[in-house]
Amino acid sequence: MRLKEQSITHTGVLHPHVSDPHNRASSLSDIILGGQDGIVNVLGVILGIAAATGDPHLVVVAGLAATFAESVSMGAVAYTSTLADADFYESERSREFRHIQASPQMERDEIRDIYKQKGFNGELLDRIVETITTNKEIWVAVMMAEEHQLQPVDRSKAFKAALIVGGAAIVGSLIPLVPFAFLPVGLSMLVSVLVTALVLFGVGVYKARITVGRPWKSGLEMAVIGTVSALVGYAVGALLKVPVTP
Repeated sequence: MRLKEQSITHTGVLHPHVSDPHNRASSLSDIILGGQDGIVNVLGVILGIAAATGDPHLVVVAGLAATFAESVSMGAVAYTSTLADADFYESERSREFRHIQASPQMERDEIRDIYKQKGFNGELLDRIVETITTNKEIWVAVMMAEEHQLQPVDRSKAFKAALIVGGAAIVGSLIPLVPFAFLPVGLSMLVSVLVTALVLFGVGVYKARITVGRPWKSGLEMAVIGTVSALVGYAVGALLKVPVTP
């Protein structure tokens, strides 16, 4: 969802480059968001239904209903939040243009302070400031990235984000549901919890390996948090257990 970044080389010249790592990180974040949310929420629903009724048909129906409702909801949230991020970026960008127009010297001093803190000084610092501030588009882009820590959001990626999050939510939701189609309810509950914990652990390990962090710690944290959250559904179902009629 990020288009371009700006970087300053040791010569002080501003160079644009395509931010592919940000796109990959964004897609990974969308997959993890949708998948984790789907698997945890649906596991909580089906454990609650199973504990309350013991009816495998009701468990499957409730699980499928939650799966598709969850995927549509998550996809819609991803779509609208991407557009909201784009609107916020454009709002801040317009504000920076107004600041440059109204107080150019103050904004120029801010650029100087930013790169002075990065270790530039003397003639090189002067060249960097001059290079950036001679082009208002570049000037604002640098202020957005350095002062506000914001990057452009491509509105055309909103639909892609919705598909990724929604699709990941469906896949994640079906994982804990599959055992109930083949096994007795009691055994299915145990298998679903174990499979969910393993999947979440694997996702946590993978995330840590391609980003930062310790894989085992990340995997264990995700597995414990997700599993405990889902078990809340079981507790609710057990408390509201439907009495068996003679």
